[in-house]
Parts: sequence; C-alpha cells; structure tokens
Amino acid sequence: MNDIYHTVRNFLFSNLNKQFMVFLFFFVLSGIFWLILTLNESYERELKVPVHLSGIPKNVVLTSAEVDTVRVTLRDKGWMLLSYLYGKRAPSLTLPFKSYDRGNGGGIISSSDIKRIVKAQTELSTTVVSVKPDRLEFFYNNGERKRVPVRWAGRVIPEQLYFISSVSCKPDSVDVYSSREKLDSIQMVYSEPLNYVGFRDTLTVSCAVATESDMKVVPNRVTFEFCTDVLTEASLDGVPITCINLPEGKMLRTFPAKVKVHFVTGVSQLRQLLPEDFTVIADYREIMQSASDKCNLYLRSVPEGVSRAALANKQVDYLIEEE
Repeated sequence: MNDIYHTVRNFLFSNLNKQFMVFLFFFVLSGIFWLILTLNESYERELKVPVHLSGIPKNVVLTSAEVDTVRVTLRDKGWMLLSYLYGKRAPSLTLPFKSYDRGNGGGIISSSDIKRIVKAQTELSTTVVSVKPDRLEFFYNNGERKRVPVRWAGRVIPEQLYFISSVSCKPDSVDVYSSREKLDSIQMVYSEPLNYVGFRDTLTVSCAVATESDMKVVPNRVTFEFCTDVLTEASLDGVPITCINLPEGKMLRTFPAKVKVHFVTGVSQLRQLLPEDFTVIADYREIMQSASDKCNLYLRSVPEGVSRAALANKQVDYLIEEE
C-alpha cells in the first residue's frame, strides 16, 4: 500500500506534472472568470410559464381547452435567467376565474395582465419583453350539454378489390358542452381527419374528436373499427315486384312475377342476402298514363353494403284485374 502511495505522489509531483498541475489550475481559474463575465452580460430568453385558472365555481364547466402554458420572453443578466430556468424561482400564472369572467360565457386575460403578474414574481432588474399568445381566452357554460353521434372524417380506402363493409364506433355518442345556441345547431360531431390507405384486414383506429374553441367533448377520444370484405359481382333471382298507387279493388299481375337483380357486394354478405331484401316496384299511375303494353320496373331500395345494383329486366308484361 505504501508503494502505491509513493508511486502516485512521485508521479503527481514530478517536475513535468507540477507544470501540468499549475497549467490546469490557471486554466480552471480563467474558465471561472470567463463564466462570471459571461453571466454578467444581459440576455433574452423565452420561458414556458405554467397557467392555472383558479376558483372555478362548481356549476361551471369549461368548454374550451385550458391553456396550460404561455411563452414569456425575459431580459436580464445571465445568472438571473439561469435561476429562472433551472432554479426554484420560475414564475407561474394562477388566474382567478372571477377576475376575468365577462359574465357572458367567456373571459379574456390580456397580455398586459400576464406581463404584470409575471413581473411581480421576478426581480426588479428583469424585464418582461413579450408574451405568446398575446392573450388567453376561455369559454364556459353552466352544465348545458347535448348527446350526439360521432362520425368519422378523412380518407379511409382499403386495398383494391376490397371495400369497407361496416363501420362501428365506441362509444358511438359523446356529450358536447357549449353555449345553448351552439348546442341547438350541433347534430353530430366528427373525428379528427383520418388517413389510412391500402389495408385489407379490419382496421382499428383510436382518434380524437374534432372540436372548436368554445366546445368541450366528453369523452374526447373514440375508437373506430373498419371491417373489410372482398368485392364480388353477383346476382339474385326471385325478387318480388310490388305495385304502388294501386286503387282498391284492382290487382296488377306481371309476367314474370319476379325478377333478377345484378349487384356488387362482399363475399361474406352475399351469403346472407335474400330476395326480400331488395325492393322492386311498378307504378300503377304511370301504367295508366302510358299506352305501352309493358310496364316499367324500378329498383327502389337495396340492402346496406350492396352497390351498382341493376335490374336484369327493366320492363315486363302486365295484366290489370279486378279483385
């Protein structure tokens, strides 16, 4: 142990290392002086100042997103700015609700008020240069809300030869808090814009609900599920023909009595389709106004998930009989 001690001492205090230690001492000393001179200069630095709205009455619901920070630019000596940035002297904004409530469902805190509050928490030598944003605004109501459905918005396109067979949303409805006038005009809300292209399996997306500055949505996130299916061309025979506007005591017979429908749908849905799911009509009034010996057929409705539906025969022979 003594040998190690003597070896280290001899190494540190040899002539060469003595010179190095002297150099190192003065190098550190000059660095300290440089740092003191540098921190004694004036600088400007932007700080993020936390914001809190206090004293909100129990019957008040904020409908706008509460701003949690503002960006404040301060000018002072470097050492003082360091104390704001990394010390316990960082300013904060606690704004009393009643002081800024305008009484009409909203309130505004001006930049001059923000500067004044920040300045009161800093040293006399510190100058508040600017505030961003230049004002804070909040909206509220007294608990008025409306439950509305959620719809998706954006671009959701599956891979070629696939299509979206069904869309579900959980939850399917949300509570909207806003002014009474605005609630009357809101019938539904939409998701933030979605952008998903080229998928083939079921797509599950968790997304935020799009809101405006004076709206609050609870919950503010929903989950959409887009189910896909393979497109196929198919046809279904035996779809019955229904006559509309038929007077009492009259009966319309068509030849044939049932028709075929061509359409495009998904493979899984095709197995569940029945002829009664389609509605094909003939109009008695139109027949009476026409001198033709054939009546026109119209495809009035098709099941959800069916597209490009068309009748194999758009005209058929007919006979009107008395019941």
